[in-house]
Amino acid sequence: MKIIHTADWHLGKLVHGLYMTDDQREVLNEFSQLVEEERPDAVVIAGDLYDRSVPPTAAVQLLDEILFKINVELKTPVIAISGNHDSAERLHFGSSWYKQNHFYLQGKLDSEFSPIRLGGLNFYTIPYAEPGTVRQLLEDDSIHSHQDAMKTIVGKIENQMNPNETNVFVGHAFVLGGKETDSERTLSVGGSGAVASDVFAPFDYTALGHLHSPDAIKHDSIRYSGSLMKYSFSEAKQRKSVSIIEFNEKGGFSIEEKCLQPKRDMREIEGMLDELLDPDYYQSQKVDDYLKVNLLDEGALIDPINKLRKVYPNVLHLERKIENVDARKKREYSPSHHDKKSDLDLFQQFYEEMTTQTFSESKRVTMSKIMQHVKREVESR
Repeated sequence: MKIIHTADWHLGKLVHGLYMTDDQREVLNEFSQLVEEERPDAVVIAGDLYDRSVPPTAAVQLLDEILFKINVELKTPVIAISGNHDSAERLHFGSSWYKQNHFYLQGKLDSEFSPIRLGGLNFYTIPYAEPGTVRQLLEDDSIHSHQDAMKTIVGKIENQMNPNETNVFVGHAFVLGGKETDSERTLSVGGSGAVASDVFAPFDYTALGHLHSPDAIKHDSIRYSGSLMKYSFSEAKQRKSVSIIEFNEKGGFSIEEKCLQPKRDMREIEGMLDELLDPDYYQSQKVDDYLKVNLLDEGALIDPINKLRKVYPNVLHLERKIENVDARKKREYSPSHHDKKSDLDLFQQFYEEMTTQTFSESKRVTMSKIMQHVKREVESR
């Protein structure tokens, strides 16, 4: 049996004030073509279909179009769960009749934990739920963390599962040791949101969502598919893919990654303003990518972002490297003993500790004149 494992579509995502819906449509159309070519027995979406509990109308329409294409037109079963960004109640609506067309969408956690039996595999779908929700649902006061909740859920599944069959867990969680990025919402404070990997030992394969890189964790049977696209500049160097899993009769499997190529990449460029605006440089660039620009110039610049946007229309974020270094220096600054130092010497020390620039002789002369002038003004009062 063959499945395609994907997750973290985050439809309706807003990145630096820009909705990504049109870009998401491009990638999802590419994903639909992949489904048509691969003809999997099921598509598994491990949570975070939307980026927020009340998504924009355009995002709802896009999800409707893509799921109709995959499930109805391509006649491919879909197994999906809600993630921590989704509204469990909204996604759960209609799930009882969706099953008639092999669209298995579980928004809310229930206490039965019955598998979806498809193509000789048992899929246990566990949507994201807070520990308090699980504690109340299962009437178990010992549940206080995500680890407690997941361990209890898996224990109940294990009591009823057939270990001689191929069992697949579909969930949305942060596995201990996983690598996070800026666009992932923290599940809880202080590490209580983490789940140990050995919790999933009873399953032949664990299809997870939440972390945005397919390399987020290295494990033989636990895998994050990664997000549909790059959703922050902390993901700029990540590749984005979906996982094609082929199971054999004995429960073993092979994994193949298929990379998705958006119309616009999200990446960083760095240099002096004049260098970045030089045709010799930008003519070799894909100028319509979503960019974070790190400028190396010192001193004042007049409207650099709009100058850059005349060449690179999708500059989303601009940083001055010199300002970042100066800010770090300020945080590290601690006054030292100033005995027997002149006012000018003290100013020079302060200047060099607050900035990355040298206090040149010309600056020293200028500052000396200013100090003398101020002293005369004070004395004349």
